Order: sequence, then C-alpha cells, then structure tokens
Amino acid sequence: MKRTVEPELMSAEEQARAYAEADFEAAHSSYPKLFAKKFPRRPSRAFVLDLGCGPCDVTLRFAKANPGYTFHAVDGSAAMLKYGRRALARHPGLARRFRLVEGLVPGAPIPRRSYDVILSSSFLHHLHDPQGLWQTIRKCARRGTIVFAPDLRRPPSRAQARAMTQKYSGNEPEVLRRDFFNSLLAAFTPAEVRRQLQEADLPGLAVEIISDRHMLVFGRIT
Repeated sequence: MKRTVEPELMSAEEQARAYAEADFEAAHSSYPKLFAKKFPRRPSRAFVLDLGCGPCDVTLRFAKANPGYTFHAVDGSAAMLKYGRRALARHPGLARRFRLVEGLVPGAPIPRRSYDVILSSSFLHHLHDPQGLWQTIRKCARRGTIVFAPDLRRPPSRAQARAMTQKYSGNEPEVLRRDFFNSLLAAFTPAEVRRQLQEADLPGLAVEIISDRHMLVFGRIT
C-alpha cells in the first residue's frame, strides 16, 4: 500500500481534545521502560528535546521515570500545547522541569544548541518530508546524544488499517478513529525509515519493529 499523507498539524480543538483524552496507556507506558532497556548506561541527568510532544503524555511519563531530566517540548499545534499545559498543571512538581515551545519542525525556536537525549513519539508519520525530523535531530544533537523515536508503521493494506483502527480505537470518539486510520495510511515502513536514516547520514540509529503497529528508531549519534 502506497503512503497517503495527512495534515502535518493536529490543530483543531476537537482533535487535540480527543487525543489528550484518549487511552494510550498500553503504548505510552511502555516507552520509558523500553528506553531504560535500550539505554541502560544512560546519564542520570540530561537535557531532553521532545519533538512533536502533543499534549505531553509521553513526555510526562519520561519525566516521572527520569527525575534528573529537564525537558524542552516542541509542537507546532497551539491546541496540543494548551492540553500539554493543562497536563503539566496537574503535576506541578514535574512542571518545573519543563519548557513548552510552539514551532514547526524544521525551524522551531529550539532553546539549546544541543541535547543529551532527543525524543520524538508518533511524530514522524505526520511529516510530509521526513527529513524535517532527521535533519532537526542532526542539528540539535552532538556525539553521543541518545535518540528514541517510536512511531506507527504502515500496514500492507487499507483493510488491515481498518482492522487495526477497530481493534485499537473502536471505543474512541469518531474523530480519533478517523485520525488513527489516516495516521496508519500516512506512516512509513521500517525499510523506508532505514533509507531515510541513510540519506540523513545517521548511521548510529537503528530501526526495530516493537509491535503489530509500531516501530522504534533508536541509538546514539556517532
């Protein structure tokens, strides 16, 4: 199945609210654990850049699991960041370690020149040009920077995308079911991402399938 792009920004209030209120517990709770497994010798204190943070659900989970980390969370959607601020308000102790940044990738006003860790969760498939993400990572990384970027992977057919939509978001609002289906169609395959990394000259990053609908790009910048 060929890729079908979707709008790069989830800027509508209805979309942002549905995404912020959705139950992503199964996937999102696994990411900090997988991060710890992949990087057992990670630093205990770090500056972290989260690209495409959305309403900050994943970012907050990383903050809870890594109390020495400070986060700069970037998103191009003002609506998403509004729900991110609401989420942070419920965790004032964690909020002190956060700075939210509104801006499109590439080109967002990123506060630091380089970071110890770069996260990007379910952001790649939104981009019409995937090099926007990989070149931003190159720009904001230094030698040894950890990269952890889980994302959807495109199923072989629209029928399988419809079946996954029913399985994983059948009880969610219609807007979320529609967006999840469109995101599956817009996602890349692992082979496509490996070619993207080769084009971006990021040999330290690997691609691994981690579920029936997710893959993980991870490694250290060399």
